[in-house]
Amino acid sequence: MNTALSISNRSTSIQPILNNTRPKLFTAKRFVDTRKLSQAEWLEVRRQGIGSSDCAAACGLNPYMSMLELWMIKTGRIQQNIEDDHQGHAPLYWGKQLEPLVAEYYSLHTQHKVRRVNAVLQHPDPDKHFMLANLDYAVVGNPEVQILECKTAGEHGAKLWRDGVPLYVLCQVQHQLAVTGKQAAHVCVLLCGHETKIFKVSRNESVITHIIQAERQFWECVEQDIPPSVDASASAAKALQLLYPEHVPLSTTDLSEDNDANQQFEQLLQQRNLIEQHQEQFDLLKHQLQAKMQDAERAVFQGGSVTWKRSKDSISLDSKALLKQHPEYLQQFPQTKQGSRRFQIYND
Repeated sequence: MNTALSISNRSTSIQPILNNTRPKLFTAKRFVDTRKLSQAEWLEVRRQGIGSSDCAAACGLNPYMSMLELWMIKTGRIQQNIEDDHQGHAPLYWGKQLEPLVAEYYSLHTQHKVRRVNAVLQHPDPDKHFMLANLDYAVVGNPEVQILECKTAGEHGAKLWRDGVPLYVLCQVQHQLAVTGKQAAHVCVLLCGHETKIFKVSRNESVITHIIQAERQFWECVEQDIPPSVDASASAAKALQLLYPEHVPLSTTDLSEDNDANQQFEQLLQQRNLIEQHQEQFDLLKHQLQAKMQDAERAVFQGGSVTWKRSKDSISLDSKALLKQHPEYLQQFPQTKQGSRRFQIYND
């Protein structure tokens, strides 16, 4: 059994995760050298397989990206939005900028040397050619740990690390271990810019077997150009709007003989009724508490508190009145807003 390493800095903890190993002898293929790749070339390489950062989404376990959105990226229907990453507005930008500092901290506090791996790696088994991996760093000369994955998390993302490595990161690291044949990795995460934790993730053959199976099914969807199943995420909703942006006027799809569809429709009606009932009960309780608060800004209870505050006054442009007096402005300054498809429910 692995034991936690001892680190003097109190903001750092190392915990073993998924300890289930057995020897692996293969070495990953160097699929593409990344040192001179442009951003466009890099994105094209990523489309040719499932990378470690794609693993959780391909398995339906990524809280930020659905299988459907990833499928649309891999099939070229949409491109990953990377503009903000280069302008300093996105977490990915700051994660990339801070990655070398996280690696430096890791080396300083563990005495483990690391080096960059300037290549996209590929699983050597032809049957698993779709499995790619781009490692942050390789740990040099350490028989216990061979890979370093660097992470950063802000105020909201840090909540996912309270109980250890989040599931989607575990999937990413197990994918890396599967592609490279390595035995273990360290995940070094910088939380809110001041707290650092280091976790050990050991190779787990059972998990890897499930990952390979799920990724193979997903990649078959990519190769056959068949959309994967959807989930309840905002990512899936966005992907569906992009995949089917227009409707055919007066067209109808008859699903009356589709048993699954009819069952889903009945469940949809039931859930809508539950939402309406819960909303009515929620509004009643809210109004009852507002009546007891009267002029108070805040009310406190044994289990928490609520606030009832008046928002600040604001001034906005009365566009209707302006256009009524100056209708020519509409021709001079037109703005087209793209419509989106609305989902309406009608029951007999």
